[in-house]
Amino acid sequence: MLVFWEKFQLLLRLGGAIEKVWTVSELTRSVKENLEVNFPAIWVEGEVSNYLLHTSGHRYFSLKDESAQLRCTIWRGAGQYLNFELEDGLKVHAFGNLTVYEKRGEYQLNVLKLLPIGRGELEIAFQKLKERLFKEGLFDEAHKKPIPEFPERIGIITSPTGAAVQDMLKIFRRRFPPAELYLYPARVQGEGAKEEIVAGIQAFNEWGEVDVMILGRGGGSLEDLWAFNEEEVARAIYASRIPVVSAVGHEIDFTIADFVADLRAPTPSAAVEMVVPDKEELEGVVKGLKERIGGLFAHQLAQAQARLDAVLGSYGLKKPADLVNQKSQFVDELSRRAQLALSNRLAQMRLELKSADERLATLSPRAVLARGYSIVRRRPDGRVVREYKEVKAGEGVELIFSKGKAEAEVTRTLPEE
Repeated sequence: MLVFWEKFQLLLRLGGAIEKVWTVSELTRSVKENLEVNFPAIWVEGEVSNYLLHTSGHRYFSLKDESAQLRCTIWRGAGQYLNFELEDGLKVHAFGNLTVYEKRGEYQLNVLKLLPIGRGELEIAFQKLKERLFKEGLFDEAHKKPIPEFPERIGIITSPTGAAVQDMLKIFRRRFPPAELYLYPARVQGEGAKEEIVAGIQAFNEWGEVDVMILGRGGGSLEDLWAFNEEEVARAIYASRIPVVSAVGHEIDFTIADFVADLRAPTPSAAVEMVVPDKEELEGVVKGLKERIGGLFAHQLAQAQARLDAVLGSYGLKKPADLVNQKSQFVDELSRRAQLALSNRLAQMRLELKSADERLATLSPRAVLARGYSIVRRRPDGRVVREYKEVKAGEGVELIFSKGKAEAEVTRTLPEE
C-alpha cells in the first residue's frame, strides 16, 4: 500500500492527471460484458446449497466446493425441462452462461442444463415420473383388470424382427395352439418407439377383438428400455379397456409400464406362460375329470341298482293282490263307519225335531182354544177385543173357536164383577 501511495504522490508531483473516473454502474457493466465474452458457455461442477424454488418458477442456489462458491439461477423457461428436482447437498454438473447481476455486483451462472453426478439423468427422470404417476393413482391395484383364464385372441405389441417375438411364438405353439395371435409391429427403442407403442395399444382397443395384450421386448440398458418409461405409454396402458401384460427386459429390469400394467411378467417368454394355459396340463386335467365323472356315474348307477333291487324284493311287489284286497277292505270299513254315523245323526235330529214340535204345539193359540176358550174380533176391522170397553152395544163381532167361528151382535157390555 505504501508503494502505491508513493507512486501516486510522485505522479502528482510530476503533474500527472487521472485519465478516467468510472462509475460503479459503468465498471460493473464493463466487467459483465468482458465476462460474458470470455465465458460464453461453460460446465461447472459443484455441490448445491441454499436452494430456493421461487413462486415465480425461477430457481436460485449456489454451487460450492471446498474453497469457493458460485451463485446460480435457473429461469422458469429452462427449469421446465429438468428431469429431477434440486436439493441441498446434491452434486451436479451445471452448464450455462456466466453473467453479472449488476444491482449487487455479483457474478453468477445462468444454468441451462443440469446433470447429477453419480446418478444418471434417466434414472432421476424415471424416479420422478414414477413418484408422480403413483400419486395420481395409475399404479392402484383397484384399477387393474383380471387376465382371462382361457384367452382366445391375444394381441402382441413388439418388434417383428426381435428375438422376443420368436421366443413368444414358440411357446404359444407349444403351450396353447388354439390361441389366435395378432402382432402389431412397433419399434421398441429409439426415436418414434413410444408413439408406435401407444398407437398399438389404441389400435387393439379400437378393434376390440383381442382378450389380452402383451407389450414385450428383450433386455437392454436403461436407455434401450426407455420407451416403456415414457409418460404417454403409461397413460395409454392405464386407459386401455383390454388387460395389458408388461413383459419388458429381464427379471431385474423394471419400467413404468410394469407398474401401470394389469400384470407384470419378468420376461416375454414368462408372459406367454402366464397368459395361456399349458395344453398338456389341460389334457391331464380333462383326463382326471373324465375319470372322476366315470367313477361318480358308476357309483350312482350302483346305488340306483341297489334301490331297484330293494323295491323288486319288497312285499308289495311280491303280493300285489293281497295289498289291493287289504286296501279295499279298509275302504269298506270306512264306508260302514260313515253310514252308521250318519244313521245315528239322523235319529238324533228326528228326536230333536219331535221335541221342538211338541213345545211349539203347547205354545200355539189353537191349543188354548181347544181347552174351551174363544177369540173375539171386532167387525169389520178384525181387531181382537180384550175388554168390554173396546165394543159397544149394537156392534158386530166375530167369535173364533177351536173349530169354526160364528158372527154375533153385542146387546150390552158389562164391567168385570
